[in-house]
Parts: sequence; structure tokens; C-alpha cells
Amino acid sequence: MASGRHLALMAHFTHPQELRPQVVRDAMRRVRGTGAVIRCQGPLVAGINDSAEAWAELWDVTTTLGAVPYYQFVERDTGPQGYFGVPLARGHQIFRDAYARVSGLARTVRGPVMSAMPGKVCVDGVAEVAGEKVFVLHLIQARDPELVDRPFFAAYDEGATWFTDLKPAFGTEFLPGLEPG
Repeated sequence: MASGRHLALMAHFTHPQELRPQVVRDAMRRVRGTGAVIRCQGPLVAGINDSAEAWAELWDVTTTLGAVPYYQFVERDTGPQGYFGVPLARGHQIFRDAYARVSGLARTVRGPVMSAMPGKVCVDGVAEVAGEKVFVLHLIQARDPELVDRPFFAAYDEGATWFTDLKPAFGTEFLPGLEPG
């Protein structure tokens, strides 16, 4: 931009249906016409968008409309989270399956991500390490900058839906200075 400033707008879309009305498409076109960048994020919600098909379509459509897929969030640990939450293992599988279906332009998205007390925790995958099934995680952002982008492991728990449900793998701590609370 001529002013030397960059404007990024964070849009929140939960389902591709929200992008179908022409008024939404026109609004996105007008915002982009100002030079602003639109980044899109949304939560993974049971019964609403808990399928790879829904997420792949959402990321494809936002990309087609000139927006940048940003985060797939894990439903926050709130009262109704028990009803809308998706277990982390299933959430990661949905993310991975959707990610595999989209073009490289939509692969700017990260997830599943939890905005937890230590920072933004990303579930990178499920693996077997030293004979133990584990979640592979890292912090995208952290209150302690020393923890950013350092991989750590949690014991696999098929029912875990939030960071505080996880226990460190291998009988140790997650990372020095990292507490789930």
C-alpha cells in the first residue's frame, strides 16, 4: 500500500455454507479491493463441520475468493465444549484428510490449534516413539518465546479434547517451563 501499512482482516467461517451468499462474496471482494488481506479461521465443531469434506471445501472456497486459510481451531474448553468438542485424535485426522485434498494455495492453514494458557498449541500428528503412541505437538505462539516451535509429546488419549486433558509422554514433563494449566 502507498502508506507503507499492511492491513490483514481475520474472518471467521465455520462452514462453507457461510460463503455461498453473494453478499458475503461481494463483501470479501470489496475488502480485498482496498488492498487488505483476508485470513480465515474457524473452530472444529461436532455435528457442524466435523468432516474432511467440509474443511476441504471451506479452504478451497476461501482460497478461490482470494482469502488465506489460517487456523482450524479446537473448540475451546468451555461449558458447552462437551457437546460441540471433537477429540484431538479425530480432529487431527479430519485436518490431515482435508489438508491432503486441497491445493498448495490452501495449505497455508494450520491446525488443529488450541488457544491454551501457554499459547497456541498445534497438534502435528500421532506417532509411535520408543514403543509409545503419542501426540506430537508444538507451540505456534507462546507466553515464553523460548517454547515457540519446539516439538513436545503427550501420551495418546483417544478421548482428550483439550490441552489440559493431555499428560506428558514418557513419564516426563512436556517442556521445561510448559504447564498445561
